[in-house]
Amino acid sequence: MCSDGYLARVRGGLPRKTDMNMKSVMGTCLFGFILISRGAQKPVLRQGISVEMPVASHALEMRAADGQHATVVAISADGKVFAGVEPTEATALGRLTDRTVYVKADSRVPYQKVLAVLDALRGKSVVLLSAPPDNAARRGYTPPYGTKLIVSR
Repeated sequence: MCSDGYLARVRGGLPRKTDMNMKSVMGTCLFGFILISRGAQKPVLRQGISVEMPVASHALEMRAADGQHATVVAISADGKVFAGVEPTEATALGRLTDRTVYVKADSRVPYQKVLAVLDALRGKSVVLLSAPPDNAARRGYTPPYGTKLIVSR
């Protein structure tokens, strides 16, 4: 079905003023979309080690773990330890300079290996990263989840 304005234009009855109004509305919508999309930018994806993280029902959002300068230690299923993407030994983690370290361990890694990493991070604030809990809101971007702990000296 055609609108009356369209039929009137085809017949030559309405001036082109309605087209100008539509252009300004479309321009305003486009400008608003650009402003909204710039404000809702997703964090930049970083290179990292992929692990199958355990689920913790009490975990909280830890958006800082996706930060550009966040220190992430990963423990793979075969027990290898990585600082960022560089392989390292658990004992060398004590030399990390950041006060907060994010640890993501594969759910299949032996618990003793996780304890060895935590032992090496004594005196630091450690966040154990986990998969989002079942009650977490699912959106396009899912932030990291975790549990913060302080490993005493």
